[in-house]
Amino acid sequence: MVKPKSRYFIGDMSKICNMSRKTLRYYDEIGLIPSQRHDYNNYRYYTYESLLAVPVIKYYKQMGFSLEEMKEFIKGDSKNVYRRLQRRFQDKISELETEQEMIRRKCVSVKDWHALIQEAETVLENDISEVGSKFVDSSTLLYYDQVFENDIEGSIINLEFTNYIESLGNETTGPVLIRFSSMQDRVENRAQPVKILQKPLMPVKDKHAYHFGGQMMVSCYHLGPHESIHETYRKISCWAREKGYDLAEEVYERYVTDYWTTRNSARYVTEILIKASRKRGGEQAT
Repeated sequence: MVKPKSRYFIGDMSKICNMSRKTLRYYDEIGLIPSQRHDYNNYRYYTYESLLAVPVIKYYKQMGFSLEEMKEFIKGDSKNVYRRLQRRFQDKISELETEQEMIRRKCVSVKDWHALIQEAETVLENDISEVGSKFVDSSTLLYYDQVFENDIEGSIINLEFTNYIESLGNETTGPVLIRFSSMQDRVENRAQPVKILQKPLMPVKDKHAYHFGGQMMVSCYHLGPHESIHETYRKISCWAREKGYDLAEEVYERYVTDYWTTRNSARYVTEILIKASRKRGGEQAT
């Protein structure tokens, strides 16, 4: 505990309060922690009251208040001081909650992209390209209807979709998915209606939402350029015939890594997902 004295010179104040002389001079200049002056030599000194103001200022700083706000708080000579403080604190709470939400969305976006890079690295290093079936978790995605005209890059890095997301006041994260209405048209590079899909960072209204997954699907990673993806579709079709699966006409391409991440098309990783039903003993099980 600091023993009270009548005067503290700036060096003492700096040491006791763990605050630089430069900061103390600036606070003196703006009247936040005003100093006194000796009558005979004009040396700067501080009172015990000034010293005790420092922890309060540091606490206000911790909460994110400005120096001007701190001056008002410390002065506190208004008749309605508590009412004014309540308003200021409520405004700060709202401001910090907004910042917190922005940081949350940034954190989710970075984590999602990091996860995609990890997934792609694992798939490429282990040459995972076998066809199989798996349960795909249910998710709600934001969608945008377009016509695909064989411009895969423009569909993944999609200006119209970006503008649409902004018009809704939303943001998206994670991989872009494209739902093609016809696998045959996709294999033959014919124009067709598609849905551009991505996970929203904020809630979406039902009319903008697309419910994906929540079921077993046939899955296969395509490694390399998108121009050769028809080879993977043929592999999936052969696998389905051998295993007794009927494939749905619509297909989903999930772009794990693509133009967003690298210009080296040999390092692209795309997951193809197709709804399927399996026939057993003449009966169909979905």
